[in-house]
Amino acid sequence: MLGTDISVPELTHVSRHGMWLLLDNEEFLLPFEQFPWFRQATIEQLSLIERPTSEHLYWPLLDVDLAVQSIRNPSDFPLVSKDAGQPGTPPDAPTAARR
Repeated sequence: MLGTDISVPELTHVSRHGMWLLLDNEEFLLPFEQFPWFRQATIEQLSLIERPTSEHLYWPLLDVDLAVQSIRNPSDFPLVSKDAGQPGTPPDAPTAARR
């Protein structure tokens, strides 16, 4: 049975500013300013990426779900969260991001 070919996402680089993700034939920068859930994560946590569908990514060690469209056009998906008392960390951030 033939199905849709979904390539495995690959973390290609991490800096203090963000991470680069190779998805299909495109490489994306996910700046930590726009994707704060990844800021305090380890390389292991960032590297384990699942792709349940062609338009959905999941980081199981961080319990973070993202639509691929939110990576392509982050300005279309503004963060909707309030400060939980720690500067720069939204209250709905994964536990690893709150440490």
